[in-house]
Amino acid sequence: MMAIGPVEPGEDTYDHESARPGRPRPRPPRFRRTTLAAAAAAIIGAAAIGFYVTRPEPPPPPPPPWPSQSVSVTYEGDMSRPRAGDRTFTFAVAFAQESGPPVTVRRVGQPSAALSVSTSPLTPFEVKSGSPRKLIITMHIRECGEVPRNAGLPFLEVTLSNERANEKQSYILGPEYANDLSAALTAACPRTPLS
Repeated sequence: MMAIGPVEPGEDTYDHESARPGRPRPRPPRFRRTTLAAAAAAIIGAAAIGFYVTRPEPPPPPPPPWPSQSVSVTYEGDMSRPRAGDRTFTFAVAFAQESGPPVTVRRVGQPSAALSVSTSPLTPFEVKSGSPRKLIITMHIRECGEVPRNAGLPFLEVTLSNERANEKQSYILGPEYANDLSAALTAACPRTPLS
């Protein structure tokens, strides 16, 4: 048989030229595709890690408001009228919060050394947004001779705390509270006529 053209290797044969030492053997196409895919995956992975590491940090959330900025105290009235010589009387206040994390009312007091207060419910108690708390304050007169007779701007001292701070705040409860307090103190400790 006569053939025209180059002789091609048959099955189980190989090219002796490419098998010589020092000459690389050609790689099959599947190996090249796998190598290229692995290299591409490594580059994409490195880029993703680089983006993740260098991404900008989101800004921190704003701090909660100061407790005194989120809680209001209002005089509810209902001041009892003591008789002469009676050393206690009561009235009501309301604590309310419009927004923010809960605030704890740690203490309620007043500035006069001649007076002291107790509360119901007892302190500390929590004020939550949208849930006002009514507080009954009992005022105790320690010394009639020292009570302020004409309380023009009486206030309550309230200690508040939340996640942000612990604050001592003075709340002026308005003219109705001032008038009722002066009347109660005068009734409990009437002035004695000078002799």
